Amino acid sequence: MVVRSADPKAGVAKLAMETMRSEIKSATSSMTSVPKPLKFLRPHLQTLKDTYAKLKPGENKKLLADIISLLAMTDAPIDDAMPESLKYRLLGSNEDIGTWGHEYVRNLAAEIGTEFHRRQDESAKEGKDADVEDLMGLVSEVIPFHMKHNAEPEAVDLLIEVERLDLLAPHVNEGNYARTCLYLFSCSSYLPEPEDSEVLKVAHEIFLKVGKLTDAMRVACRLGLQDYMEKTFLASKDKLEKRQLCYMLARHGHPLRLDEGPCEIEDGDELEELQIIMSNSNLSANYLTLARDLDVMEAKLPEDIYKTHLMEGRAPAGAAVDSARANLAATFVNAFVNAGYGQDKLLTASEGDTEGEGASSGAGSNVSWIFKNKDHGKMSAAASLGSILLWDVEDGLPRVDNYLYSMEQQVVAGGLLAVGLINVNVRNDCDPAYGLLYESVNKENSSVRIGAIMGLGLAYAGCQKEEVQELLVPVVTDDSTPIDVAAFAALSLGLVFVGTCHEECVQAIVQALMLRPEKDLEDPFAHFLCLGLGLIFLQRQGEVEATLEVAKTLPPRISDFLQVTLEACAYAGSGNVLKVQALLARCGEHPELDGDDANEGADSESQEWKYDPQSIAALGVALIASAEELGSDMAVRAYDHLIQYGDAAVRKACPVGLALLHISNPKLNVTDVLGRLSHDSNEDVAQAASLALGIVGAGTNNARLASQLRQLSSYYYKDPSLLFLVRVAQGLVHMGKGLLTLSPSHSDHSLHSNVALAGLITVAFAMLDMKHTILGKHHYMLYYLFVAAQPRMLMTVDEEGKPLPVAVRVGQAVDVVGQAGRPKTITGFQTHTTPVLLSAGDRAELATEKYIAIASVLEGVVILKPNPEWIEEKE
Repeated sequence: MVVRSADPKAGVAKLAMETMRSEIKSATSSMTSVPKPLKFLRPHLQTLKDTYAKLKPGENKKLLADIISLLAMTDAPIDDAMPESLKYRLLGSNEDIGTWGHEYVRNLAAEIGTEFHRRQDESAKEGKDADVEDLMGLVSEVIPFHMKHNAEPEAVDLLIEVERLDLLAPHVNEGNYARTCLYLFSCSSYLPEPEDSEVLKVAHEIFLKVGKLTDAMRVACRLGLQDYMEKTFLASKDKLEKRQLCYMLARHGHPLRLDEGPCEIEDGDELEELQIIMSNSNLSANYLTLARDLDVMEAKLPEDIYKTHLMEGRAPAGAAVDSARANLAATFVNAFVNAGYGQDKLLTASEGDTEGEGASSGAGSNVSWIFKNKDHGKMSAAASLGSILLWDVEDGLPRVDNYLYSMEQQVVAGGLLAVGLINVNVRNDCDPAYGLLYESVNKENSSVRIGAIMGLGLAYAGCQKEEVQELLVPVVTDDSTPIDVAAFAALSLGLVFVGTCHEECVQAIVQALMLRPEKDLEDPFAHFLCLGLGLIFLQRQGEVEATLEVAKTLPPRISDFLQVTLEACAYAGSGNVLKVQALLARCGEHPELDGDDANEGADSESQEWKYDPQSIAALGVALIASAEELGSDMAVRAYDHLIQYGDAAVRKACPVGLALLHISNPKLNVTDVLGRLSHDSNEDVAQAASLALGIVGAGTNNARLASQLRQLSSYYYKDPSLLFLVRVAQGLVHMGKGLLTLSPSHSDHSLHSNVALAGLITVAFAMLDMKHTILGKHHYMLYYLFVAAQPRMLMTVDEEGKPLPVAVRVGQAVDVVGQAGRPKTITGFQTHTTPVLLSAGDRAELATEKYIAIASVLEGVVILKPNPEWIEEKE
């Protein structure tokens, strides 16, 4: 036949080719062997090409081109030339692309990608646009083929290669949107800037097209663009759907204005309903419903957590332990464990209880505990009442009120901080927090000022409230403000305007860093000024460039530190590989110390600041890589190397970084590494690791971790600082009696609430300099963790918003991106009745089809509507 196809008579040649074609098409083959006709024709490929070159243009020539195009699939590609298969396809008879089967189409798609880039590179050298018309014609045939045959990921890949994702939307329908968008959504973590957001915008457009608004809102939150969120909200015409969108926005910490602006809602009743949901006002009630359901309402004492009776003989003997420290630790443990329950046994137990001390019955609060703490300890003790009344604005504020009129300045400061804690993540129309706090911002006593400023930061985290900016910017820019007060003001601005690049705040903090005297910049709190600036740029990627340039001009003492902080914050959660590499390179440097090596002893203390940027670089690796699984696994591996070979400054940041990668997710390999580091000979490393264990296990009640921490506490019974940290970690593991999580990621790890992240980064920075913050006088910085605290629950409600118990299956989530067919999304499930707890890596689905969930991801509060097609089975 090969010989015949070169026959001078057109008719004979045509017959030969037709026979060849039908032979090739009809040859079926098993998966492992090559189809017979292809096997025998392969050696004759060159002959056919020569024949082709001799043929006159016409139908025969096109038929032959088709055959060569198919055979050329088996040839190796040649550099700097058009791939053969593609070349002959374009010369061929343009018949339907699917007739030659899947493999052929996939091969073509790959070759289109290579050819597209080759043409672009060539024309770039000559400085003109590439001509890709012919390729685009082919692309428009390949895409519908892929979309019809369940190969959506391949269609997306091809369009990303040729940079024409806009061609995708018309081919998406009810049947294939879910897989297409899942693939687009997962791709975005691995694409460079600006492409990552373009991919998400296409996914958003598709979800709006098929009317899946809760999914569209997830994409809009991932993009972090206000106008996309508003567009999605306006597209919703269904009341229930609007409510579900409000629940999602409340969880993400990104509320929209419903009383004015583009999302205005005319109907007064509906407006009030949606605002209650959006402002998280019912968070406290939902949380307590969960607690009652699981029967954990009874308050716990710190002793219930320490379980000292389980530890072997070496109980601390008398004078070795510092009682004020022990009481302070008990304060924090009590605050974390009873968070949000509204009652505990230290502060709210009134007289006549088991205490028997005849405590003064103020408004049902027990003041005597506060005075068991030393000076600055009283501030944390008073503030811990705020964490016990977490989210409960109506009943909580009156109970804190009498602290605000105390004679003790420290107690007043704690009371102000408590006001902030009660309002954290809850927004109230009458703004009680601002009203109670704004006068105290400019008092004389710096503790009171810090209490009020930190309270404002907690209460309005992520709210972008302009009044806070008008109040705090003068505090930051005023040279006479003590540096620690200015630092807390900068942190509060960073929390309130997190990730907004707010101009006035940025200018104020930069100005403060420029104009402060050199001596102030040596204070450890200067670092928190930098962090406040970093938080304003959280997750904004490229928008930080201008400020980075300014940072290079600052005094050397702070310049490097600020640059690393800004980069780490701006790219947090982006998974940007290049930035991770740059930061790792920074961790490996050895800064030049001035002065001779001989008098190192005297000088090394004053030179230590040169190492600070390295600590932040090591921390930045975790921040950037935390967004997706692969990145965080790689980062854990990088930390293993840093722990072995890094300088002291890098090593002390490693436990903190490991904790940020696994917040409330106690994986064995991580707790083991941290357990080893908590016995480290370097005190900084041991301290960081001890507290890191608490953050990794926060709110999980993990028994293995609890016993690990008990052993640590008996190991460090003589070292008050480390014992204090181990105690705090024990409190964190049992946070909210195991109902809370600190993890910033939600809706199946696809979204990261930047407000929660900001609180965690602040504590992480404090952990890098324990001596001056958590172990010094500023231990109340631990309360920044409450910005990230959320109930780790799934609660189902009916159309009225009342709890509706249904059966759900909870199991380990399985990644099903790009898998064929309809794979199961969870494995190893158990069936429970809502409300249920979800651990890290869990996913839930409804067990029956009696109700339809409005949200696609079952997490937090989900509204169910009855399924009209459901038929009750008869008993």
